Amino acid sequence: MRTSGILMHISSLPSKYGIGTMGREAKRFVNFLAEAGQAYWQILPINPTSYGDSPYQSFSSFAGNPYFIDLELLCKDGLLTQEECESYFWGDKETEVDFGVLYENRYALLKKAYERFLECKPKSYGVFCNKEKGWLDDYALFMALKDANNGAAWQEWKREWKFRQKESMDAARLKYASEIDFYKMLQYLFFKQWRALKAYANKKGISIIGDVPIYVAGDSADVWANGAQFYLDEDLNPIEVAGCPPDAFSEDGQLWGNPLFRWDVMKADGYQWWTRRISAMSRLYDVVRIDHFRGFDSYYAIPAQDITAKNGSWKDGPGMDLFQTVEAKLGKLDIIVEDLGFLTPSVLKLVKDSGFPGMKVLQFAFDPREESDYLPHNYQSHSVVYTGTHDNDTVMGWMRTAPKDSVKFAKKYLNLTHKEGYNWGMMRGAWASVSDLAVVPMQDILGLGNEARMNTPSTLGCNWKWRMKHKMVTKRLAHKIAKYMKMYGRG
Repeated sequence: MRTSGILMHISSLPSKYGIGTMGREAKRFVNFLAEAGQAYWQILPINPTSYGDSPYQSFSSFAGNPYFIDLELLCKDGLLTQEECESYFWGDKETEVDFGVLYENRYALLKKAYERFLECKPKSYGVFCNKEKGWLDDYALFMALKDANNGAAWQEWKREWKFRQKESMDAARLKYASEIDFYKMLQYLFFKQWRALKAYANKKGISIIGDVPIYVAGDSADVWANGAQFYLDEDLNPIEVAGCPPDAFSEDGQLWGNPLFRWDVMKADGYQWWTRRISAMSRLYDVVRIDHFRGFDSYYAIPAQDITAKNGSWKDGPGMDLFQTVEAKLGKLDIIVEDLGFLTPSVLKLVKDSGFPGMKVLQFAFDPREESDYLPHNYQSHSVVYTGTHDNDTVMGWMRTAPKDSVKFAKKYLNLTHKEGYNWGMMRGAWASVSDLAVVPMQDILGLGNEARMNTPSTLGCNWKWRMKHKMVTKRLAHKIAKYMKMYGRG
């Protein structure tokens, strides 16, 4: 079945409180998707963000981002008042998230909600805490101790906390019981609102595609609580870290810095951590998109002390053994894999053997010097085509900054015209392709330039900020998209 979707992170939804949330505007966007004939809403990871504000660097790969808790819904629940919500400063730019302001003010406001929450804890709170204790207890303790250390990474904590010595952990649970309970409440509220939003989307015929990064952040509850699963030395510091080798785009390569998995240890225990993770994500989303899938075939390991990615080496990943083990435990999974970049024969074999659809990105197609697998006439139907991803420029930004020969080729190949709009022509190319699923970023739907770019890899400070204005989503726009869906059999 031919279908279509739109890529739009929750943070980018309109809101008068500084960042998109899971409330009224999210439901309004679902309504827009349904009217536009879409079947999918793709989002980025919804975990709590850490240094750099990237959703791909989180304090937990299981927890939800408290910033996405809708304040208006908390007001309806009697946990906050509108006056309290409006008494804080949430930034002065309608189209940008100010993460510094959020960090300062959001938690202060949510602590007011916690004070009222304590007055009458719902029975469902205890049920939630018990059901999710496998990750929730470690996460809440981790965040409480992080606060007690003024936000310092856990590797910098005192030895007994860093090494999770039992007596110290028991004492910390008593000393910081209130702080731990606060972080558990935030997760309760997050998942309560998330499940309501997902149920609303599903009822409207919209399935949610969620992103799962292959790696986790070094400063995370995942690594702190599961150190034996990661490639750490006796002092719990990374021995080697993740990244990408130098290429035509980056002379030094990309140094991501994430700790690497001890795949031998994971294999020995039946990939329990990965099974828990994929199980949790499969409950959270309708479809899981796994980022950097090639890393399961072979991964690039960089000495942890290095300041560039130049001196790394390739090592073997778990391959199909991981996915066969997980499928045996969880059943058949609905997964999309990010198989972009330099793909060796063994990576291509892994994608094929997995049976998961891979990705095609139109912006990668138009190098006139060579035939590209990303040109639509080379697609197979079992694939997902994008005009661009969260790591790419918008179509309109790409038209201005890409090599002139590439732009010229794209115009000729797709018959792009200024009158139609280059963004609409590029999206038309995706929708008309044989790929079973076509996904376009909301920025391309809106025809925005590189001011709306979500992320520029290997940069800090200017990413993940874009927000959409309320007035940008209209019935007229939805009906225009729906006509294309009917034209190309994606309705």
